[in-house]
Amino acid sequence: MTDSDLSLKLARPSDATAIANMSRVLIEYGLRWRWTAERVAASIRDPNVNVLVARAHGRIVGFAIMRYGDDSAHLDLLAVAPAYRRFGIARQLLEWLEKCAVVAGIFTVALEVRAGNEAAQMFYRRMGYRPLSDLPGYYQGVESARRMERDLSAKGSDCGSARLQQS
Repeated sequence: MTDSDLSLKLARPSDATAIANMSRVLIEYGLRWRWTAERVAASIRDPNVNVLVARAHGRIVGFAIMRYGDDSAHLDLLAVAPAYRRFGIARQLLEWLEKCAVVAGIFTVALEVRAGNEAAQMFYRRMGYRPLSDLPGYYQGVESARRMERDLSAKGSDCGSARLQQS
């Protein structure tokens, strides 16, 4: 896959079901489904949230949801379909959202990741996140999480605006 095969765009309301289904399969496995199509659609409409999708050959192959507050941002979800991993899609999604945080004057991003998901933890470490704490039973009492955080204050930004136009 080449970069020209991939596009990053803000999600449309019609993307909510596909994003929710990817979340259920790739992130929420073994848990009660919380990121339903309705919840994803609400995030798409929320002016303080960016729901970003990666499309290849016309279909969604990855997505990320970041919520922006006054002083910090929170990465709610990030997933890439297994066949499209190791192409840098997760990195591109995360960097896009981080650049938007910087443009908005937000320099701290936090996230939680399953304690047993070492591959995701290694990815976030490579992206500059550091572990802060372990949260026993964080995921519905079923699994623990590791909270991680990144300081973006030293990072430059070239995201032209905090939100791109939906297309």
